[in-house]
Amino acid sequence: MFQKFYPSTRSHSTYEIDFETLYKRGYRGIIFDIDNTLVPHGAPYTVEVQELFDHLKSLGFDTCLISNNQEPRVAPFAKAVNSKFVSNAHKPSRKNYVKAMNLMGTSTKTTVFVGDQLFTDVFGANRAGIMSILVDPIHPKEEIQIVLKRFLEKIVLFFYERRKK
Repeated sequence: MFQKFYPSTRSHSTYEIDFETLYKRGYRGIIFDIDNTLVPHGAPYTVEVQELFDHLKSLGFDTCLISNNQEPRVAPFAKAVNSKFVSNAHKPSRKNYVKAMNLMGTSTKTTVFVGDQLFTDVFGANRAGIMSILVDPIHPKEEIQIVLKRFLEKIVLFFYERRKK
Protein backbone atom coordinates (compact mmCIF):
# COMPACT_ATOMS: atom_id res chain seq x y z
CA MET A 1 0.00 0.00 0.00
CA PHE A 2 2.78 2.45 0.92
CA GLN A 3 5.32 1.05 -1.54
CA LYS A 4 4.93 3.92 -4.00
CA PHE A 5 6.44 6.15 -1.30
CA TYR A 6 9.39 3.87 -0.46
CA PRO A 7 12.84 5.16 -1.38
CA SER A 8 15.28 2.91 -3.23
CA THR A 9 17.63 3.44 -0.30
CA ARG A 10 18.28 5.78 2.62
CA SER A 11 21.22 7.79 3.92
CA HIS A 12 21.60 9.82 7.08
CA SER A 13 22.93 12.76 5.05
CA THR A 14 23.49 13.83 1.47
CA TYR A 15 27.11 14.30 2.45
CA GLU A 16 27.47 10.62 3.44
CA ILE A 17 26.30 9.13 0.12
CA ASP A 18 28.92 7.08 -1.70
CA PHE A 19 28.77 8.90 -5.03
CA GLU A 20 31.88 7.10 -6.33
CA THR A 21 30.05 3.76 -6.14
CA LEU A 22 27.00 5.23 -7.86
CA TYR A 23 29.24 6.44 -10.69
CA LYS A 24 30.84 2.98 -10.99
CA ARG A 25 27.34 1.50 -11.25
CA GLY A 26 26.63 3.66 -14.31
CA TYR A 27 24.78 6.62 -12.85
CA ARG A 28 25.66 9.91 -14.53
CA GLY A 29 23.10 12.46 -13.35
CA ILE A 30 21.97 13.45 -9.88
CA ILE A 31 18.82 15.42 -9.18
CA PHE A 32 18.79 17.15 -5.81
CA ASP A 33 16.11 18.77 -3.72
CA ILE A 34 17.53 21.88 -1.98
CA ASP A 35 15.83 22.67 1.31
CA ASN A 36 16.69 20.28 4.14
CA THR A 37 18.54 18.07 1.66
CA LEU A 38 21.55 20.28 0.87
CA VAL A 39 21.03 23.15 3.34
CA PRO A 40 18.53 24.04 6.08
CA HIS A 41 15.21 25.35 4.78
CA GLY A 42 15.68 28.75 3.11
CA ALA A 43 19.45 28.90 3.70
CA PRO A 44 21.90 29.96 0.98
CA TYR A 45 24.48 27.58 -0.44
CA THR A 46 27.47 26.78 1.75
CA VAL A 47 31.10 25.84 1.26
CA GLU A 48 30.09 22.23 1.98
CA VAL A 49 27.54 22.30 -0.86
CA GLN A 50 30.09 23.87 -3.21
CA GLU A 51 32.68 21.21 -2.35
CA LEU A 52 30.11 18.45 -2.92
CA PHE A 53 29.14 19.78 -6.34
CA ASP A 54 32.79 20.30 -7.33
CA HIS A 55 33.49 16.70 -6.28
CA LEU A 56 30.52 15.39 -8.26
CA LYS A 57 31.67 17.26 -11.37
CA SER A 58 35.19 15.83 -10.94
CA LEU A 59 33.71 12.32 -10.85
CA GLY A 60 31.85 12.98 -14.11
CA PHE A 61 28.33 13.62 -12.82
CA ASP A 62 25.96 16.23 -14.13
CA THR A 63 23.54 17.75 -11.62
CA CYS A 64 20.15 19.37 -11.57
CA LEU A 65 18.34 21.01 -8.67
CA ILE A 66 14.58 20.47 -8.64
CA SER A 67 12.48 22.45 -6.21
CA ASN A 68 8.90 23.47 -5.58
CA ASN A 69 10.32 26.89 -4.67
CA GLN A 70 10.16 29.76 -7.12
CA GLU A 71 13.02 30.83 -9.39
CA PRO A 72 14.29 33.67 -7.12
CA ARG A 73 15.19 30.99 -4.54
CA VAL A 74 16.43 28.28 -6.89
CA ALA A 75 18.29 30.12 -9.68
CA PRO A 76 20.93 31.86 -7.49
CA PHE A 77 21.57 28.62 -5.60
CA ALA A 78 22.01 26.71 -8.86
CA LYS A 79 24.28 29.39 -10.30
CA ALA A 80 26.47 29.34 -7.19
CA VAL A 81 27.06 25.58 -7.49
CA ASN A 82 27.11 25.53 -11.32
CA SER A 83 24.10 23.25 -11.64
CA LYS A 84 21.10 23.04 -13.91
CA PHE A 85 17.77 23.63 -12.20
CA VAL A 86 14.01 23.35 -12.40
CA SER A 87 12.01 25.68 -10.15
CA ASN A 88 8.29 25.58 -9.35
CA ALA A 89 8.51 21.85 -10.08
CA HIS A 90 5.15 20.76 -8.67
CA LYS A 91 6.68 17.67 -7.08
CA PRO A 92 5.54 14.89 -7.00
CA SER A 93 4.55 15.43 -10.64
CA ARG A 94 6.88 13.35 -12.80
CA LYS A 95 6.99 16.01 -15.54
CA ASN A 96 9.86 18.03 -14.09
CA TYR A 97 11.90 14.99 -13.08
CA VAL A 98 11.81 14.09 -16.76
CA LYS A 99 12.70 17.70 -17.64
CA ALA A 100 15.70 17.49 -15.26
CA MET A 101 16.88 14.30 -16.96
CA ASN A 102 16.51 15.94 -20.36
CA LEU A 103 18.56 18.94 -19.18
CA MET A 104 21.34 16.58 -18.04
CA GLY A 105 21.06 14.21 -21.02
CA THR A 106 20.46 11.23 -18.72
CA SER A 107 17.82 8.51 -18.55
CA THR A 108 15.87 6.70 -15.87
CA LYS A 109 18.65 4.11 -15.74
CA THR A 110 21.44 6.67 -15.25
CA THR A 111 19.79 9.16 -12.89
CA VAL A 112 19.58 9.27 -9.09
CA PHE A 113 17.36 11.54 -7.03
CA VAL A 114 18.31 12.78 -3.52
CA GLY A 115 15.71 14.37 -1.27
CA ASP A 116 14.35 14.55 2.28
CA GLN A 117 10.57 14.14 1.84
CA LEU A 118 8.66 10.98 0.97
CA PHE A 119 5.42 12.45 -0.36
CA THR A 120 6.97 14.96 -2.72
CA ASP A 121 10.61 14.07 -3.43
CA VAL A 122 10.66 10.27 -3.30
CA PHE A 123 7.14 9.75 -4.63
CA GLY A 124 7.95 11.98 -7.62
CA ALA A 125 11.20 10.14 -8.32
CA ASN A 126 9.39 6.81 -8.10
CA ARG A 127 6.70 8.07 -10.48
CA ALA A 128 9.45 9.08 -12.91
CA GLY A 129 11.07 5.64 -12.60
CA ILE A 130 14.41 6.75 -11.14
CA MET A 131 16.42 5.61 -8.17
CA SER A 132 15.62 7.62 -5.04
CA ILE A 133 17.75 8.22 -1.97
CA LEU A 134 15.92 9.54 1.08
CA VAL A 135 18.10 11.58 3.42
CA ASP A 136 17.28 12.76 6.92
CA PRO A 137 16.23 16.42 7.08
CA ILE A 138 19.17 18.68 7.93
CA HIS A 139 17.28 20.88 10.36
CA PRO A 140 14.17 20.18 12.47
CA LYS A 141 12.65 23.65 12.02
CA GLU A 142 10.15 23.42 9.17
CA GLU A 143 6.93 24.98 7.94
CA ILE A 144 3.77 23.64 9.60
CA GLN A 145 2.54 21.74 6.53
CA ILE A 146 5.85 19.87 6.38
CA VAL A 147 5.72 19.09 10.12
CA LEU A 148 2.33 17.46 9.56
CA LYS A 149 3.68 15.44 6.62
CA ARG A 150 6.63 14.27 8.74
CA PHE A 151 4.20 12.58 11.14
CA LEU A 152 2.67 10.62 8.24
CA GLU A 153 6.13 9.86 6.87
CA LYS A 154 7.01 8.12 10.15
CA ILE A 155 4.16 5.69 9.57
CA VAL A 156 5.30 4.92 6.02
CA LEU A 157 8.93 4.56 7.13
CA PHE A 158 7.88 2.14 9.87
CA PHE A 159 6.47 -0.20 7.20
CA TYR A 160 9.46 0.46 4.91
CA GLU A 161 11.92 -0.59 7.63
CA ARG A 162 9.78 -3.59 8.57
CA ARG A 163 9.72 -4.73 4.94
CA LYS A 164 13.50 -4.44 4.66
CA LYS A 165 14.01 -6.86 7.59
